[in-house]
Amino acid sequence: MTASSFDEALKRVLVHEGGYANHPADPGGATMKGVTQRVYDGWRRRKGTVTRSVRLIEAVEVRAIYRKQYWDGVRADEPPTGLDYCVFDAAVNSGVGQAVKWLQRALGVAADGQIGEVTLAALNGRPVVPLIEGVCDRRLAMLKWLTTFRTFGAGWLRRVGEVREVAIRMARGGPDRAMPRATFPTSSEIAKAQPSDIRLDRTPEGAGGLMAGAGGVASIVAEQADRLAPLAGFAEPLKWVFVVLMLAGIALTLHGALARIRAGEAVQ
Repeated sequence: MTASSFDEALKRVLVHEGGYANHPADPGGATMKGVTQRVYDGWRRRKGTVTRSVRLIEAVEVRAIYRKQYWDGVRADEPPTGLDYCVFDAAVNSGVGQAVKWLQRALGVAADGQIGEVTLAALNGRPVVPLIEGVCDRRLAMLKWLTTFRTFGAGWLRRVGEVREVAIRMARGGPDRAMPRATFPTSSEIAKAQPSDIRLDRTPEGAGGLMAGAGGVASIVAEQADRLAPLAGFAEPLKWVFVVLMLAGIALTLHGALARIRAGEAVQ
């Protein structure tokens, strides 16, 4: 997409975000058109205006927040058509940093959660559809391991499925499809899918973070876990692979910590 395509992408995202919601199990809390009360409060404070209920958010504020915080946050003017919308929607639902990590893992570059020159360079000449598939697969893999999946999973799966379909159609230059549906979205689609709700003892996406501090060998293990993450939700045996990888990472972390303690004692 070009910069002028933001409004079209926003229309599609808002189809899934709907109006006001405040489900007790939603980690985002009170939300209006995808903007949480916390985000809205922060936005108004930065503008020097008095905070108020997110129910009262104006259309111009919604557009400005989405543009600044999410579209610009993932530098959506840079990726090719289809992929930009795919990453933008992921950022709205799960945060900018997490959406960028999914893209970076699909590209095979270091997943630091920030779009920089290395990530942008990796986009050059890459087929777009496999990247869209890679982002959506990783997104689904994480969603299925969230503690709130039982409550919101059906809506999230429908949302990601529609985003995948539309993004691929855009990438292939097919005729633009109408908005996904006219019905009002359910609370399960509106709910925020936060990485903080991942159960690290069960999730492939959490394996990388769990082992991040274990040194060189553990980093290799974490990298392999990330490579396999898109398949985890579809192949039961791979879940046991992740269990082994996580246990290996924990063992390496403990071994490294004990070695450092012993080294410190020897110096003393």
